[in-house]
Amino acid sequence: MALPKPEDLRSMIEPLAAAHGMDVENVATVPAGKKSQVVVALDSDERPGLEELEAVSNELGALFDAKEDAGELNFGAGYTLEVTTPGVGLPLTRPRHWRRNRGRRVTIEGEAYRIGALDGAEDNVVLIEVGGKTPRVHVRPVSALAGAVVEVEFTTPPAAEVELAQLTFDTASEDAAN
Repeated sequence: MALPKPEDLRSMIEPLAAAHGMDVENVATVPAGKKSQVVVALDSDERPGLEELEAVSNELGALFDAKEDAGELNFGAGYTLEVTTPGVGLPLTRPRHWRRNRGRRVTIEGEAYRIGALDGAEDNVVLIEVGGKTPRVHVRPVSALAGAVVEVEFTTPPAAEVELAQLTFDTASEDAAN
């Protein structure tokens, strides 16, 4: 049995996710004995809750079942569907990832920063150095930062860093220029 390819499933899932205001971050298919496991990671600017994920999961299950009945999909002896959010381990590769993680801590090339605002075109992001007495502000192109991952913090971040992260892009970038 050949499992459906993740890219084929993604093309089916994306319109349904978009109808719920969500983006498909990842689709994976894994053999699980005679059955298959399908894992779909969704996200949105509003951070989907359990109710929203359950609604999408129910609709995806109905879609997959209908496609199997029509002979358009074959999961073998059945499938298990897991609909989740990507969590903090998702590499920040797209502007929306930076926008959705504003205020969080990230490590880039061995240096720790707090994520600030994106510019209007979402091409550049404000980064606040973490750990100094007076946080310094930097502006970097999002395209040069692919692969950064959000860090889990167990303490409250310094107020100065949080305040800088909440500034508009224009205001924060003025600080970077000075």
